[in-house]
Amino acid sequence: MLWGGHQGGLEVRTSADGSTVLRGRFPYAIPTVLSDGREKRREVFEARAFGASVANGGDVHLLVHHDMNKPLASRGAGSLTLEDTDDALTFEATLAPEMRSVGYVQDFLGTLAAGLVGGISPGFRVPQGGDRVKRSGAGIMRVVRSADLIEISAVTKPAYPAAQIEARNWTPDLQPDGLGTGYQRTLNRWRA
Repeated sequence: MLWGGHQGGLEVRTSADGSTVLRGRFPYAIPTVLSDGREKRREVFEARAFGASVANGGDVHLLVHHDMNKPLASRGAGSLTLEDTDDALTFEATLAPEMRSVGYVQDFLGTLAAGLVGGISPGFRVPQGGDRVKRSGAGIMRVVRSADLIEISAVTKPAYPAAQIEARNWTPDLQPDGLGTGYQRTLNRWRA
């Protein structure tokens, strides 16, 4: 699974019944630098890149720091809604009042209130043909056209826009026209 991210865009409010509502957005069409070494590696998501995942209604979780053992909400539980537009993937999650007694939720809400967490980072898989890797200036640009959304996480340091990432096996297969046909997918993992 791959991870992307975006700083900010996470909003919190408490409703009259004591539940906590989290809202966030992962904007499209904003390139980011993933690696600024000798060969710059950048990435951008096209509009509605997660559209198929949102439309199919499958279960997606909202997590703390990509940890499946720290769920906050899910579509399957009815506590997470997703919307995919030309501008962004947006979500709204409702944490039931009972969740406030869970240790990691208390920790998460405390770090969120202190301003230590505020980034959004989707966990995703790119299906065959869902991306394009091309030469761009002094580096490589990966354009994600379609991705399977697995989860969304609230994170401390997302990949978007700050490029704090580790990439493995990120090699473009370049055609004579400079457009990539894909890249090695063996256990690719980017950390936000």
